[in-house]
Amino acid sequence: MFGKVRAWSRRHGRLLDALRVAPLALVCAWYSVPYAAIGASVSHGTYLGPVGYTLLSVTLLLPLLWRSDRPKTVFAVIAVLCFGQWLADVELMPADFAVLVALYALSVRERFGWALAGALVAELGVVLALSRWENLSLSTFFSFSIFGGTVFLAGLYSRTRRRYVEGLEERAERAERERDQRAKMAAAAERTRIARELHDVVAHNVSVIVVQADGAAYALDSDPELARRAVRTISKTGRDALAEMRRLVGVLRQDESGPDYLPQPGLAQLDDLVRGAGLPVELRVSGAPAELPEGEQLTVYRIVQEALTNALKHGGPGVSAVVELDYTGPELLLRVTDNGRGAAARPAPGGHGLVGMRERAGMYGGAVTTGPRAGGGYEVAARLPVPAVRAA
Repeated sequence: MFGKVRAWSRRHGRLLDALRVAPLALVCAWYSVPYAAIGASVSHGTYLGPVGYTLLSVTLLLPLLWRSDRPKTVFAVIAVLCFGQWLADVELMPADFAVLVALYALSVRERFGWALAGALVAELGVVLALSRWENLSLSTFFSFSIFGGTVFLAGLYSRTRRRYVEGLEERAERAERERDQRAKMAAAAERTRIARELHDVVAHNVSVIVVQADGAAYALDSDPELARRAVRTISKTGRDALAEMRRLVGVLRQDESGPDYLPQPGLAQLDDLVRGAGLPVELRVSGAPAELPEGEQLTVYRIVQEALTNALKHGGPGVSAVVELDYTGPELLLRVTDNGRGAAARPAPGGHGLVGMRERAGMYGGAVTTGPRAGGGYEVAARLPVPAVRAA
């Protein structure tokens, strides 16, 4: 609500300035009646008459409508008018308080030096008035001085308070922008994660489906039973891929009341992964399996999946692989080796699998090394820390 009020005040600044001057204008209008009744014979200075009084009052009050935009100019104009009034020996009138209103605006809008100069000019006006009109006593001088000083200090306080509020608004806006940026960065990171998940799922399972379909086509006439097994593998792999893709795409849905999706795969699903890899794979486990966090289990699963996919795609005909998990040391050692082409394999352009392996392992303080083996084939080796409490 306060933000809307400030926005409205910025759009209607001139109207607000006029409303703030209205009480002083009413006082000037009310004083015009006793001023006209005094007459020239009773007045101690130059008597302007009702018309002159009204014109001078309007001239002193009118510049206040622009005090928010040009506080220095408005204060200077009103100060000069008051000095001209003193030179013409015109008595003080309520409209002379306009100089204090202009001093307040000067203290709020301008630097301290300009505000102090305005306060000194206003004090000089009090001294000149005391020297001209003998009916002004020393107590009146101090009263005017204290009143002017109060206006000056109130303007400085309002200026400080205004800057403080503007600083709070700026920090709030900056915090809101940073929050939006963090949300965008989090969304981008989530899209990257989902893209990596989809790459793992699609690349592995589609590779298995293609190899099994080729094998089924070759064995359809010579070995129908082998062809049927290949087709069943294709069916199972396709269903698994579809289930995982539904789970990953479901993350992007806004409806939180939707159906539950399958949990992330982990070490328990390695046997199924090896059996459905589309190539002969041997799984070897050394030591007592440690209880790893679900995220780290997913990392192991995806590294094995990507390594087997690469062996299937680039290893050539008759390739086989070995997956080794070693829990005997302080770290989990994972090795996936194959007897395929190795260094002779032509890398596929635009692949992100190896980068995804390193990113996943790096999230848990591990590392991944890949490269052709000396005796032929390819090797993917990963080191992942095992939580001490869970490994105990």
